Amino acid sequence: MNDATRAAEAAQKVRLIRESLCPDMAVRLKGIDWFAWITAGGSNEVLLAAETGIAEVLVTPEGAFVVTSEIEAQRLADEQLPEGFELRVLPWAYPSQIDVVLRELAHGLPVCSDRPAEGEHELPAPLLAAKRVLTHAEMQRYRSVGLLAAQAMTEVLTQAQPQWSERQLAGAGARALLSRGLAPALILAAGERRCKLYRHPLPGDAPLGSRAMLVFCARGFGLYANLTRFVAFGPLADEEQERHRLVREIEARVLALSRPGEQLNEIYRELSYAYAGFGFGEAIREHHQGGTTGYLSRETIAGPESQEVLQEGMAVAWNPSLAGAKIEDTFLITETGLVNLTVDPVWPTAPVAGLERPLIWQG
Repeated sequence: MNDATRAAEAAQKVRLIRESLCPDMAVRLKGIDWFAWITAGGSNEVLLAAETGIAEVLVTPEGAFVVTSEIEAQRLADEQLPEGFELRVLPWAYPSQIDVVLRELAHGLPVCSDRPAEGEHELPAPLLAAKRVLTHAEMQRYRSVGLLAAQAMTEVLTQAQPQWSERQLAGAGARALLSRGLAPALILAAGERRCKLYRHPLPGDAPLGSRAMLVFCARGFGLYANLTRFVAFGPLADEEQERHRLVREIEARVLALSRPGEQLNEIYRELSYAYAGFGFGEAIREHHQGGTTGYLSRETIAGPESQEVLQEGMAVAWNPSLAGAKIEDTFLITETGLVNLTVDPVWPTAPVAGLERPLIWQG
């Protein structure tokens, strides 16, 4: 994406905030997700585990400002910011000055924020919705991120060995993502024993053994590619094959409902029926099932109280699971159906309800 395209996208988002979403207000954006959105793929990230970064954006009727410290200003200007943002640089030793500067820039207007401080307001619902419905340029970036994440997954699992530890597998995953310019925001890895026990297995020292699961939440341009894959270093028992098949069938129910106009709580209800229909009624309570994704790994997690309605341009990542079996990819909702963003043509698949779904890699 060239500089002019980024600048045009960011300018359009600033206009949207000023003219229709938040007129007569100042909008203060702190989160890594919101910084990436408003800057068309820029990053204010330094600490990978943080939700907020080292710069904030303030949009007012008069300007669009990026407020940061003297440590970060030049790097942001050179590498992360499109044209159209004015830098306000503060001494790093006086972090309290940021509130003073932001109040001055707001000129007495009410301030809304993704993480409101005292006296500030929550972001309005229309602005929240705008971040979740992707533009054409964002979709193109997302396709790139998804492909790179899928290729990183294939690289790692095709090289994995049963004597590797779970941490070795996770480390190889982080290396593969970072080498492609993606942030390893989350990596889960489990070998033969632990993948049957835990839905969120943080990698440990145990050897993989005959099976392994690897999970990525990979971030690029602020957008999350979420995917799960399995590798087997020997033949699968019939029961294992059946569990993976059932997970694919359960996922097919929710993918069929991933279309404009469907409400997340209704999709969750259909998932609960699917689990129960296959004799695993309790499984839906053993792990969240995914939901919408984009600038957060999960923008909204589907549940019985989730009111969000799917729209064209949103992305979804579902992850139905049974003990020792799980499936996950990131899909874009388009006018012609779902587009799988995290598919690698090298990975083996099988058709399920009209979509190619990943199988277990036989190592």
